[in-house]
Amino acid sequence: MKELFKEIDKLQAEINKYRPLDKKLIEQQKEYFRVGLTYTSNALEGNSLTETETKIVIEEGITIGGKPLKDHFEAIGHSEAFDCIYKLAKGKTITERDIKELHRLFYYRIDKENAGEYRKIKAYITGSKFPLPSPEEIPGLMKKFIAQIKSQRSKKHPVELAASAHKELVFIHPFVDGNGRVGRLLMNLILLQEGFSITLIPPVVRPAYLQALEKAHTRDNDFIELIARMVRATQKDFLRLFR
Repeated sequence: MKELFKEIDKLQAEINKYRPLDKKLIEQQKEYFRVGLTYTSNALEGNSLTETETKIVIEEGITIGGKPLKDHFEAIGHSEAFDCIYKLAKGKTITERDIKELHRLFYYRIDKENAGEYRKIKAYITGSKFPLPSPEEIPGLMKKFIAQIKSQRSKKHPVELAASAHKELVFIHPFVDGNGRVGRLLMNLILLQEGFSITLIPPVVRPAYLQALEKAHTRDNDFIELIARMVRATQKDFLRLFR
């Protein structure tokens, strides 16, 4: 793992040599990742829109024939939440309110009543042998979670911090739905705050991703390594644009 982090740091140092980027290039990069992150994150959860269809829905506001309305709402909502992480990335703090806002933006078209609100019902993850916290536990767990992010910023590698935050939010499962999406948005918010780029988890790695996430209940090395490999892949793609 240490060698992987060293490679990531080396790649990041090379990326930083090209900064500050041209404003037009920054905007193009942001729009590229808007579609990429919205498509991949939704696809991991079973959304049926292709990457091209996601782009059309987000950029042109056109519905795709034969595709569920919920899938369209997820694409539009995720795009709005994506804008939010860029705004939040200008600072170095994350609050409960920020996480609730990410969920609200993603979810309010689907379920206005529960958007941005902690769940008040029991929840279960199909295929997982680990129970989720009760609704009564969530407020306290979230306060502890936020404090943990703050305290670990100076102790953990940024990629490990981002991966751990994603994992912990999913394990707390504070919302009725959309926890994976918010977890990946939170992960990318931390990466942006620490000077990294958006990182995508493509649907092709879904089995390995879910397996590593389940295993992370007892040992999170595999999950953190998987996220680190995704960060490295994104860095290499970024550098190819300049080479």
